[in-house]
Amino acid sequence: MKALLFDANWCVGCGACEEACSEKNGLPADAQPGLHADRFTTLEEHGDWYLRRMCMHCVEPSCASACPVGALHKTEAGPVAYEYEKCMGCRYCMVACPFSVPRYAWASLLPRVRKCQMCADRVAEGRPTACSEACPAEATMFGEREEMIALAERRIAEAPDEYSRHIYGLEEAGGTCVLVIGSSELIESAFDPRIPDEALPEKTWQVLSHIPTAVGVAGVGLVGVNWIIRRRMRLMGSSPVSTNGRGER
Repeated sequence: MKALLFDANWCVGCGACEEACSEKNGLPADAQPGLHADRFTTLEEHGDWYLRRMCMHCVEPSCASACPVGALHKTEAGPVAYEYEKCMGCRYCMVACPFSVPRYAWASLLPRVRKCQMCADRVAEGRPTACSEACPAEATMFGEREEMIALAERRIAEAPDEYSRHIYGLEEAGGTCVLVIGSSELIESAFDPRIPDEALPEKTWQVLSHIPTAVGVAGVGLVGVNWIIRRRMRLMGSSPVSTNGRGER
């Protein structure tokens, strides 16, 4: 299984990863910073460091488990890919993702879910991701997940005072295919501490699977209320009206 390793201590903030991603995916070069429908990866400034935000490509992705039509799926190579043709726009994936990554193209006439797909087509061909290939500082590296874990451990061991010993993504949400290393201050402050180490697909599906039922029950209830109101209105309209002897009300 392939993975990306991002080393915040080696990143120089040049933005080459953003540019390569935009070019590869046909996104606007002048898109606003931050994750959204026109930007799949972004660099955030955290004091003296830069941090990449993107899809974490979970080993067991909750977004894929929550998708009722299989528009999202985990490939054997590692990327969590998305098929627009299958998507019905329910946006369950946006609710299920523990990292709040998927975005919806609200402004589009044909809206779809948008996110990094870890260059699934390139990876399938045995090529590295566009972002890792473009990085001039070796801050973003690509390879087998075990190799990226070993590389992270080696960099941490070579400069223990400059790194947190925690490799983010090694266990979070059951493990991810995007791993992050950096200073203790960055790792401890830049990520949501509520994300558990256990895989989340089973839990997210247990919750989201009840949504169609709840919506259906609510819909039936509204139909019933509408029928009662209309029936009462018809009965009121057909009730006899008392008149006086002159035919006046």
